[in-house]
Amino acid sequence: MALELRQVTKVVGSNMHIKETSLVLEQGHFNVLLGQTGAGKTSLIKLMAGLDKAASGQILMDGIDVTNQSPQKRQISLVHQFFVNYPHMTVYDNIASPLRLSGMGKDAIAKRVNETADILQLIPMLQRRPHELSGGQQQRCALARAIAKDSTVVFLDEPLANLDYKLREELRDQLPDLLAGRGAVVVYATSEPEEALLLGGKTALMDDGQVTQFGPTAQIYRHPKNLNAARVFSDPPINIAEVIVRDNQVELSPEITWPLSSNAPKTAGTYTLGIRPNFVVPQKTSASQVALKGRVMVSELSGSESSAHFEMGCNAWVSQAHGIHNYTIGQEHDFFMDPSKCFFFAPDGALIA
Repeated sequence: MALELRQVTKVVGSNMHIKETSLVLEQGHFNVLLGQTGAGKTSLIKLMAGLDKAASGQILMDGIDVTNQSPQKRQISLVHQFFVNYPHMTVYDNIASPLRLSGMGKDAIAKRVNETADILQLIPMLQRRPHELSGGQQQRCALARAIAKDSTVVFLDEPLANLDYKLREELRDQLPDLLAGRGAVVVYATSEPEEALLLGGKTALMDDGQVTQFGPTAQIYRHPKNLNAARVFSDPPINIAEVIVRDNQVELSPEITWPLSSNAPKTAGTYTLGIRPNFVVPQKTSASQVALKGRVMVSELSGSESSAHFEMGCNAWVSQAHGIHNYTIGQEHDFFMDPSKCFFFAPDGALIA
């Protein structure tokens, strides 16, 4: 089973919301749409689901052209960030509704509903109606209905965004198992790079209404094909700076230079360096690290990680390190960068391999 887009576009008025897109999404793993708010993730999902009409191109499910089919005929499930439940039905009946429509037997429905409700911690609420639930419980109900249904394609549009942190973490771990073996193509939209990495599978990076890179998630993370892809797949934002390569060394500033490493350009010139914040740390752990110095403007502590936003000349960078590190706002601190983890981009933004 595969969901295929062939040169699909979406136009609203005079604006092209989805630029020409060709993509093949397969079952057996998560297909993640990763991009910032406004990148076009929801617009693309609506096209694939049949909620919006394509201006051009074709959409195929298992080789069958469904471009002009209604969502009902496409046998899909869709969960938005903002949950939708039937207000007059109990939680049990909400989850069971698509199963009844498909003609599933009463005992089989009860088994499927209870299995799904148990995983989503909804068993005590099965006889309640949506207005008696919290927002997080209502979203879990919507998720349960989509997961319980035997769908050809399951679309999950930032489905965990409104859940509390603990439940969100649990569901990220459980969702692959919940959907495994259903034979459905799973499309999951998120704006969080960490979520894409946790879900694995394949990722389509989206920006300005188009897919800029698609492939195995870990591979794209390690090898973004251009600066824009590296920016999309970095949170906190990737650190960038202009560097000069000459005389067999890289020069970030007259005071900060280091020998060419295997990942650096071999041709002299001006390039854009990119390095993720977790490779810029406040303590030296290796002789190969490059020493930096910057004035700390903001300090943050999140769980077991410390972050520092610092200014280094005309560059504003971020350090993200494990453990608790004390920074004095407004003061200069030492930082250390791993040069082997740097990306180098040409003037046109392409990654220098």
